[in-house]
Amino acid sequence: MNRATLTLLALLLICALSLVTAQQRARKLFVSLDRAQIQERKLNQDWLRLEYEQRNLSKSARIRDVARNQLQMIPITPERTLYLKETR
Repeated sequence: MNRATLTLLALLLICALSLVTAQQRARKLFVSLDRAQIQERKLNQDWLRLEYEQRNLSKSARIRDVARNQLQMIPITPERTLYLKETR
C-alpha cells in the first residue's frame, strides 16, 4: 500500500468515527429534549391544577363558609356595632 492509500484510509476512519460521534450526540440531545418536553407537560398540568384550586378557594361562598365554620365569625348587626367617640 502506498502512502496516499493509507492517508485516505485514515481520513475515512476519522470521518466514520466523527459520524458515529455526531449521531450519538444527536441521540442524547433528542432524549434530553423529550425529557424536557415531558417535564414541561407535567409542569403545565400542575399549573392548571393550581389555577383551578385558586379559583375555587377564592370564591366568596367558600370564604364565607370558612369564616363561619372554622373561624366562628358571624355577620355584623347594628346591635353588635360599637361606635367610639374621639375625645379631645
